[in-house]
Amino acid sequence: MAGRGRASGIVACCALLLTGLVGCGGRPGPDIRTAAVQQVLDRRAAAVLDGNRPAFLATEARSAGAAGRPAAGASEFDNLRAVPLAAWSYRVTALHRTGDRASADAELRYRIKGYDRAPVTAARVLRLVRTGGRWYVSSEEPAKKAPEQLWEQGAVETVRGAHSLVLGVGQPRAVLRIYADLADRSVPAVTEAWGTDWARHVVVLVPRSVQGMAGLLGATASGYRGIAAVTTGEAGGTGKAPADRVIVNPDAYGVLGDLGKQIVLRHETAHVATRAHTTAATPLWLSEGYADYAGYRDSGRTAREAAPELGRSIALGHVPATLPKDADFAFSGDADTLARAYEGGWTACRMIADRWGEARLNAFYRAVGDHRGRAGAVEAALGRVLRTTPERFTEQWRAYLRARLG
Repeated sequence: MAGRGRASGIVACCALLLTGLVGCGGRPGPDIRTAAVQQVLDRRAAAVLDGNRPAFLATEARSAGAAGRPAAGASEFDNLRAVPLAAWSYRVTALHRTGDRASADAELRYRIKGYDRAPVTAARVLRLVRTGGRWYVSSEEPAKKAPEQLWEQGAVETVRGAHSLVLGVGQPRAVLRIYADLADRSVPAVTEAWGTDWARHVVVLVPRSVQGMAGLLGATASGYRGIAAVTTGEAGGTGKAPADRVIVNPDAYGVLGDLGKQIVLRHETAHVATRAHTTAATPLWLSEGYADYAGYRDSGRTAREAAPELGRSIALGHVPATLPKDADFAFSGDADTLARAYEGGWTACRMIADRWGEARLNAFYRAVGDHRGRAGAVEAALGRVLRTTPERFTEQWRAYLRARLG
């Protein structure tokens, strides 16, 4: 009885191993179908990284290239040629299969050589067909509500600066060189304000239009028509330097004067510099206010010139009772409210620098971001770094507004 029981157990274990569902230890084994799809995506990733077009096309569904038509991903592969990649990989997160067709949810991770210490991550959906017992990719696109990637909008042109890499689509190379020059001046200016504990280079994306910018943000264009640039990147606190991207709206940026263009690039560069200390604990009045502080620093702009909307409001006797709320910074909201929110954050940071010094401003920013969460973060940093309370700080800021803008 005992011997037969042991033999039966061995046979059962082997049968389960053959299905690829479980191992002898009772732990789940690999899903054979998912593994097969992962293998074709691994070959696809290696081809992209090596710049091997034939190997890439070998992962594409044959029907996509029939009758003289290019394969589904051939144009995207070609659009990527100028991008200096250090890493490119896919990780299948879910597989939905019906017969010889499948849809794979995957995480794309890539890094730009010499610029990214951590990867950009993008949610992707790949559709596949099985022919002759092998899987091939018939299409690849962003997951629902996920942003596009620049190469999906056209061939990427690359311009290198001393401290920058500018990637553009549909823009003359001479225009991209101007962006690189502006970014090259922004990096040392921000470093002088913030310090050297950041990568000290930036990657700037310049799409063809505001619609292209919105696509890179996974948003609608209407909310960004008046926004000259934004910076994307994972919040800090992980000990890594995330892969930030400064994304320009060429329509709005192009109408700015020379000084305005420089201030905007410095503002966005400051977001890159401070990213590791910008966390869920950091209110937007501080993160945006500091970026404006770095942008306007040494620009020669007076408070009234830098904060015209807030100045007009104060001239009418409307002095803000509180610092700007996060909701005030919504791009889709009222334009005047948005302007006053940015100006309120800038004046608060400017006041700290004027009253306590720039070193204390930087220490305050780091202390807030290093807090465990939003609750109590500003209060604790005000007490520890500036030796004041939220109530006193708010009153000091309101008095500062009256003095500088009244």
